[in-house]
Amino acid sequence: MAEAAYAGLPENFRRAAGRIEIHVRDFAEADVLADLGIHDRWELTGLYQGIPLIHDSITFPSPDSPRIFLYRQPLLAEIKTRPDVTLEELIEHVVIHELGHHFGWSDEEMHQLLEED
Repeated sequence: MAEAAYAGLPENFRRAAGRIEIHVRDFAEADVLADLGIHDRWELTGLYQGIPLIHDSITFPSPDSPRIFLYRQPLLAEIKTRPDVTLEELIEHVVIHELGHHFGWSDEEMHQLLEED
């Protein structure tokens, strides 16, 4: 479903994203949660790790590919409380949200953009 969500994005959006990996894990690692100040592993459904494109450098490129992590168990738990969306829609939303971080947008900027639609 994560691959389908990404593949369903417009070609120019995927092209602009460049090299990015999508990983699915049951939960975020304990050190990731600690770094984010999250105490409940069920609260994190997705995460972007990497250097946003607006900060990436041709002169000093990052040796690691940017990554999006989707956390399966929290996503499945959230969908049980969201009868208004399908699991596919929720995964698509999280993929797009994390890609927004890849493009350098903050949570606040993404919320503003979504409200304008």
